[in-house]
Amino acid sequence: MGIRIIDSFDSSFTLEPAAQAILFERLKSEAFLQQVAEQSQCPQVQFTGLLFQPVPYSQSTPKGMPAEFEKYYASRDYAIINVSPNFMFKAAIFKPSRLCAIYQKVGY
Repeated sequence: MGIRIIDSFDSSFTLEPAAQAILFERLKSEAFLQQVAEQSQCPQVQFTGLLFQPVPYSQSTPKGMPAEFEKYYASRDYAIINVSPNFMFKAAIFKPSRLCAIYQKVGY
């Protein structure tokens, strides 16, 4: 079995408004914000409303994310997390199967 090289990957997706509202409610909940802040080692975080689908690693996407989101990865002012499968299931989001959310670190 050889390694398959992916030249391009369509990372675009659209969430149904109701599903997005449920997901955002969970991603903005006080308890979850506290968890993200603890893991990010900062006093407080805010959900930016930005989500992306992880992409296969390639020469054009060495961080496993669409290139337009790499600026958040490189910045110490942001934290990128994998969205919990439980959150996605409760919001009835099955495609894409994985999402990442971006949080801004505040007051550190």
